[in-house]
Amino acid sequence: MKQPRSLFRYFLKGHFLFIFSPLIMLIFFSAFFGSSIDGAKLNTLKLFYVTLLVFGFIIIAFVVMSWVFFLRLRSRLTRLQESMSFSANHNSFPQPVSVQTDRMDEIDQLGSSFNWMIQQLEDSRKREHEEELLRHRLIANLSHDLRTPLTILRGHVTRLNKESMSVEGQNSLTEMNHTITRVGDLMDDLFSYTLLTSGKHPFRPASTDIVRLVRAAVAAWYDAFEEREIQLDVDLPAEKTFYWEADPKWITRVLDNLFQNILRHAAEGKYAHIAVDVDKEQIIIADKGPGMDHSSYGRGAGIGLSASNYMLNKMRLKADFTSDENGTRAAIGRA
Repeated sequence: MKQPRSLFRYFLKGHFLFIFSPLIMLIFFSAFFGSSIDGAKLNTLKLFYVTLLVFGFIIIAFVVMSWVFFLRLRSRLTRLQESMSFSANHNSFPQPVSVQTDRMDEIDQLGSSFNWMIQQLEDSRKREHEEELLRHRLIANLSHDLRTPLTILRGHVTRLNKESMSVEGQNSLTEMNHTITRVGDLMDDLFSYTLLTSGKHPFRPASTDIVRLVRAAVAAWYDAFEEREIQLDVDLPAEKTFYWEADPKWITRVLDNLFQNILRHAAEGKYAHIAVDVDKEQIIIADKGPGMDHSSYGRGAGIGLSASNYMLNKMRLKADFTSDENGTRAAIGRA
């Protein structure tokens, strides 16, 4: 392995050889051979001018060589800085910088460390991508494999419902049917989240009329709320509106998830408030359920909320939740 060279030593060596060498040679020549013009020794005045000329040459040479040295040093640092800035501006990994492997100085060592860091990041991203593909494949296979036994269980529950049994048995069958439905819904949410994070659901942002979109979502879910005897308190402006640069399908899915959570976990409150605040540019959804700390939310709302948060972050939006035992309130607005 080559011994690394030092820029400081290289700087001093160059200046010593090309600046002080002429002065040493002049002193050596004058000491041993003398200096004469037409056989006469230089007088004091002439010696002063010669000395002044030599020192002037030394100063000029020092400035020129220093300027060239630091200009080359700045050029090398600028190339390294441009490589780093390119990755930051284009949101990608930088390209490796060229280094001199025969005799490496401090700048080359910095470039070598930078190239090693890039290689480590690329290897890490590759491993992460492979693990993500494996996880998505596992979740997809698991969701598919579990559907068959759930379908079989539902068939047995349906067959048992036709048999005569006690009230307690009927209640158990009803709870089993609800549990099978909840597990199926969880599998659907998990599968949807996997497709979403793997890019299978394309993101197509467009200028979206938020009041109009919320009104259409409420109309689509109105019968479901009415069937569960949930009182709807809807406050949507008739004339005012605002626009977000977002994917209408993704916002609709976020609203569907929040409405579904009300039916699953807050239906006992028999109340849902849906409003659009044009001045604050917010969508507000509230209920009077047991709150997000209730065990029902822990069993079913996590995956759906994770998918909703992922979509909102992608659209540069956010959902602020406030929840207690008296209900839950979600306010969707700009991040």
